[in-house]
Amino acid sequence: MSITVVGASLAGLSTVRALRSEGYDGGIVVVGEELHLPYDRPPLSKDFLKGALEEDALALGDQAEYDDLDVRWLLGERAAGLDPADRSVTLDSGRRLRTDGVVVATGASPRMLPGMDGLAGVHTLRTLDDARALRAELLDGLPRVVVIGAGFIGAEVASTARGLGLEVTVVEALDIPLERQLGRAMGRVCSSLHTDHGVRLLAGTGVAGLTGDGRVAGVRLTDGRELPADIVVVGVGVRPATDWLAGSGVQVDDGVVCDAGCATSVPGVVAVGDVARCPNPFTGRYARIEHWSNATEQAATAARTLLTGVPAQPRPTAPYFWSDQYHVRIQLAGHVAPGAEPQVVDGDLDSRCFTAVYRREDTPVAVLSLNQPKLFNRLRRTLAPATATATV
Repeated sequence: MSITVVGASLAGLSTVRALRSEGYDGGIVVVGEELHLPYDRPPLSKDFLKGALEEDALALGDQAEYDDLDVRWLLGERAAGLDPADRSVTLDSGRRLRTDGVVVATGASPRMLPGMDGLAGVHTLRTLDDARALRAELLDGLPRVVVIGAGFIGAEVASTARGLGLEVTVVEALDIPLERQLGRAMGRVCSSLHTDHGVRLLAGTGVAGLTGDGRVAGVRLTDGRELPADIVVVGVGVRPATDWLAGSGVQVDDGVVCDAGCATSVPGVVAVGDVARCPNPFTGRYARIEHWSNATEQAATAARTLLTGVPAQPRPTAPYFWSDQYHVRIQLAGHVAPGAEPQVVDGDLDSRCFTAVYRREDTPVAVLSLNQPKLFNRLRRTLAPATATATV
């Protein structure tokens, strides 16, 4: 038996580790579009970006482990198609890999804005190569940075750039940044970290386009204003990398649609990580969960499903996410469902050091903490999973 893992990511590597832990001793091929072995992505927007961490510290494994895992790496190769009938994965180079099982771990790619292509000084941040290019310009001291999108990645980049002494403006289409993730009240509190630290936040306005001849010079807003910019970072979300699955029979709808065991609509094919849209046993909803912890937890489930042919049942673990901004550690566990109201149970909002529990019908469903990790870790274990059946 042989298994092909498409995606040399945290999710892909975690699935390889899980396969070996489950006793699988057959061949494993890992296909990676990048030339790099698996690396840790969270530091790309923080310590690595500001020059406090070098590339060797990002590695998720070492040569000794890779030798033990006995993996064949095909790096710098992009999957172009999947043929279940032929039991093969086709690469851009035309190479065809015969395989008995497939793990889809291709992640997601950044959404782009019109006019970005070919304009120097405009960046997205998803890969190590993206971070290298952005870091070089930030450390070069170009003074004016505009970040488009005030989600967690955009906020972390803004925090890093401001920490380097640069002039930073954040543009966000929503009236309240992070409202979808945290609700209105806590979205307002967390986004105020920007203004606390001298970053200009322009919320409730969109971007009409970029200006510049060869290199970016400014950002045009939909309200007619133009922001001068030496560097622009675009963080307006991602799209799951599923184009290569067209015609394969694998169901795709904002990601690869899976059951709770990470099995897709095609036997012998599972999906993990940012690309996988699965019913979450905690939230009771279908979703792509773009969290570090989710990638590792799903990997164990997917490996069991692939090896047994029976969908494994994951534990109803509360989704967990963290973000470091302006020397504040933001931690969120659970699901902030519509109607869930936060209540501060320790600390206070003004100090930016507090813990809030979200309740729905008196049941704790999520916990948010700023700079209170011990209390957060205790309260996250009290969260109650949803009882409703997951719906697409």
